[in-house]
Amino acid sequence: MAGAQNSGLKASQMTMARYLRDPDNNPPPAGVEARRLKVYRDLIYNNIEGFIKSGFPVLRSLYSDEDWHRMVRQFIDNHRCHSPYFLEISQEFIQFLMQDYTPRPDDPPFIAELAHYEWVELALDISEEEVPPTRSIDAALAAVPALSPLAWVLGYSYPVHRIGPDYQPAAPGEPTFLAVYRDRECNVRFMELNNVTARLLELVRDGDGDTVEAHLTRLASEIGMSVEQLTAPGLEQLEQLAAADVIIWR
Repeated sequence: MAGAQNSGLKASQMTMARYLRDPDNNPPPAGVEARRLKVYRDLIYNNIEGFIKSGFPVLRSLYSDEDWHRMVRQFIDNHRCHSPYFLEISQEFIQFLMQDYTPRPDDPPFIAELAHYEWVELALDISEEEVPPTRSIDAALAAVPALSPLAWVLGYSYPVHRIGPDYQPAAPGEPTFLAVYRDRECNVRFMELNNVTARLLELVRDGDGDTVEAHLTRLASEIGMSVEQLTAPGLEQLEQLAAADVIIWR
């Protein structure tokens, strides 16, 4: 008897879940008042849509109400979230756009990259990490730099930091490199980088314990310059990055 009751309860729960995910194409569970169904349906949708809208304000601004709600409804119906936490809905939405979403003809081609950039800003804003103390030293070849735990080095096919209702590129251009970071005053900022500075930051990020000289030596080899040519501009760039809290000195 208990097994049958549990089986019936599970079936009812699955019917309710399917209905709440996609009420236009799934019947509601039997015996539940229509008014209560609407409360549940609106509560689930409005909470999820609200988190996505607040997490991706630029992306939201590019869509009409009808097209936006269609996309959110597809996310709720088609994507299987791996986290129960509302704060991680934005990350799940990124996975949906990259893996599960079939773009429509009128979708901008950059939506996944734009959404990722907006998600990084949100992730840095709510992170519990702090910029660690740094030694107040001038950049020197023997110094050891490290990337701040609140700095991300990113590369995109589109200039995502410039996209908005008035600027929507139709095709990729030159690669865009950005450092997105949170400073000591808890302000989330971005810095546009050229490809050489972006590569230098990648070396700093991945070269745990390496000195400035080691990073510049490797970078010079990669771009076909001598270390002597690269030393002065490299040290100046690192000083600027340290002043902005993108890197710290160990």
